[in-house]
Amino acid sequence: MQDYSGKWLRKPQTLLFEVVGAVAKVTLNRPEKRNALSHQLVYELRDALLEADDRHDINVVLLEGAGKDFCAGYDLTSSYEQTLEDESALERYSYRPPYGSFDNDCWAMERFQAVPDLIMNMHKPVIAKIHGNCLAGGTDIALRCDIVVAAEDAKIGFPATRANGSPPSHMWTYLVGPQWAKRLLITGDVVLGRDAAKLGLVLDAVPAEELDEFAMALASRVALVDPELSASQKRIVNIAMDQMGMAITQRFAREMDARAHLGTGPRRMQFKTDMQKSGLKTALANRDGPFGDGVVKLRTDR
Repeated sequence: MQDYSGKWLRKPQTLLFEVVGAVAKVTLNRPEKRNALSHQLVYELRDALLEADDRHDINVVLLEGAGKDFCAGYDLTSSYEQTLEDESALERYSYRPPYGSFDNDCWAMERFQAVPDLIMNMHKPVIAKIHGNCLAGGTDIALRCDIVVAAEDAKIGFPATRANGSPPSHMWTYLVGPQWAKRLLITGDVVLGRDAAKLGLVLDAVPAEELDEFAMALASRVALVDPELSASQKRIVNIAMDQMGMAITQRFAREMDARAHLGTGPRRMQFKTDMQKSGLKTALANRDGPFGDGVVKLRTDR
């Protein structure tokens, strides 16, 4: 096992990087924030993935989250603090802000989605290990990985579609088909890991206490293959998905998310008001409360 000793100018603050054999373990490390995706975390994750792709001693990346969750989504507190500022605040920026116009919104999401895009485009395979919550932005990251494994009780979904927008990274149709994609995204309901495996959203699911061993065994097996060969298989499959429109779908998904952000429907406006007056906890409670536990129950479980 090796500690990170790469090229970054300063030690990363929001993730961990270690090498076990030929496996790079990259750990989202904001457990106190349920690994919510801040700008800093996204940029440090980008650097970690590039580091893994560059190094001769690494054949595969295992991406995981510290604490109770893989990733609970985007850091909504910082995002809404920005967008709720007075419009005159735009004048204080030397660079374009991530709000204020449709194009600014698209631009900001393209920058943020550079990490999911990188996961697809880097040569070495990336395996996501999901436990706890993998929600909203967490799925943007995880579902762009080459292989996804999960704990049986993990929760996977995009509840933000209930009031906030749409996934700016769209793999849902390619993984579960159009009907299940619509079912999950229109309602924002989540699926448990064991059901996600049945639907094809993840490769496999195991009891939570077995997930670490299971994921590392899979990563170690993938690491046995020369990078030139695994890269060939990865890129062939990705090109096949591109032939099905996958790449252009990602661009369209970001623009549709920006369009959704312009909405003035009652649920969206209520969420913005709750954020401004009462904070994130109240906003989420009011957004998700009418949906109950929000967990899809497959008929075989009834």
